Amino acid sequence: MGLPPAQASVLSVLVFGGARTLSALADVEQVKAPTMTRIVDALERAGLAQRQPDADDRRKLRIAATTAGVRLMQQGRSRRVKALALALSDLDRDERATLDTAIALLGRLQLRKSGQ
Repeated sequence: MGLPPAQASVLSVLVFGGARTLSALADVEQVKAPTMTRIVDALERAGLAQRQPDADDRRKLRIAATTAGVRLMQQGRSRRVKALALALSDLDRDERATLDTAIALLGRLQLRKSGQ
């Protein structure tokens, strides 16, 4: 996508998880506020994110993805899905059945984790 990993990760959070405050983004990404400020500044300079006043508290700012940021993330996701589909098409029936079993097991593990 042409972004450093930290910027791509933050943009992904904004696109697929919605607008957040700077401190919420820092928490999600497990970085300090000054680091997140630099990442958001870079995303703003690239036209991929923007600071917006919070609707409930005008003292706060929320960071949101721009239309260009959303488009970039969707294009990246589309490329990854196509690459995965191509890779999966090379598998035989038994290999696909093994993957189906693994996916079901992972789903069960996730359900157990979320139920704790």
